[in-house]
Amino acid sequence: MVRTRLYRGGRLAAEDFPLAEVSEHLKNPDAVVWVDLRGPTEADIAGIAEELGLHRLAVEDAIHDRHQRTKLDRYDSHLFLVGYVVRESGGDLAVSELAAFITDRALVTVHRDDHIGLDDILRRWDSATERDGVAFLVHGLLDHIVDSQFAAAQDLDDQIESIEDLMFAERPSDRDIQRRALRLRKSLTRLRRVVLPMRELVDDLRDPDHGLAGGTLGPYFQDVYDNVRRTTERLQGLRELVATLRETQVNIQNNRLNAIMKKVTSWAAIIAVPTAVTGFYGQNLPYPGAEQMSGFWTSTAVIVLASGGLYWLFKRRDWL
Repeated sequence: MVRTRLYRGGRLAAEDFPLAEVSEHLKNPDAVVWVDLRGPTEADIAGIAEELGLHRLAVEDAIHDRHQRTKLDRYDSHLFLVGYVVRESGGDLAVSELAAFITDRALVTVHRDDHIGLDDILRRWDSATERDGVAFLVHGLLDHIVDSQFAAAQDLDDQIESIEDLMFAERPSDRDIQRRALRLRKSLTRLRRVVLPMRELVDDLRDPDHGLAGGTLGPYFQDVYDNVRRTTERLQGLRELVATLRETQVNIQNNRLNAIMKKVTSWAAIIAVPTAVTGFYGQNLPYPGAEQMSGFWTSTAVIVLASGGLYWLFKRRDWL
């Protein structure tokens, strides 16, 4: 599936025109063209690749290689960018790869699914106040990618807070907590893998040699770079939080076990009193009060007073 747009002088002039018309539009020096290809083959992209001078290795990377590292490659006639749009749902992370060819007056995006938020990217372009060549298209694309990654980091932060609340619940499910914590750790590791290289990528695009981040769009690219740094710093904090989740859970379990052991030991001590007293009075040797009513009342009083005294002592020390 193919989507196209034509901008002249920063204004939208046409859209959804055939690929065969791209070369005709580019004859105008004020024209900027965007082409979006979903799941193309080499034959599908051959025409546009020849027309724009796209390097064969970059085309192969965009079509065949999956799960590439976030990167920015520089060729003689264009830049090749690979980024990831991220979505988070219940601790699970969905990642959509997006490749882009950036020339002087054209942007070609390549992806395999419809989950990259293409409509959101179009809204960013339509609402842009600064439209300086192909740079404003690149900025809108990067801004969408970075915002999706930051939103995913926020969602993971919320997941961590919910797990922490479960840990301190009255009757927590340790198995559910462990399962959610493991899934969260995997998602965080996957998110870090696609976010950390973005800082280098955006910083490279700010290089004046690329001619993208200069002029009126310089502050906008700086804003994207700041958002990348903020996302990276947030992920670092989340990594430390996840690392302490298991340790916190173990400490809570140990504290609960200690409380249970105190209660069990306290009740065992209380129960041991009547056992000891009745055992003493049950021996088959003569002793004061044997086979007399006074012996019964004496043993009963000792049991009640000793057991009650232990109960009061343990209750005062919060052992029961």
